[in-house]
Amino acid sequence: MTTITKCEGSFVETEVDGELVLMNTATGNFYSLEDSGLAIWRTIDGNRGRADIVNTLAREFDETPEAIAADVDAFLASLADAGLIEEKAAP
Repeated sequence: MTTITKCEGSFVETEVDGELVLMNTATGNFYSLEDSGLAIWRTIDGNRGRADIVNTLAREFDETPEAIAADVDAFLASLADAGLIEEKAAP
């Protein structure tokens, strides 16, 4: 199994009026997370894999995992492309 973890040290974050602003410290790029994006970010704890994240969010938003999986996958891919998260083999 693999887990998804935040790339600690590669970003700084601050919350402003319910919005989370991330800055990639290597590139200087900023990212704004709200609503479902923020929920996904908060679910990434280094202990959960993709399926666990999808299932957790499905319960939180009262949806089926199938209904949200593609959107979660796309968002996780964008976070990975930005260098903010990575997939690791579970110990």
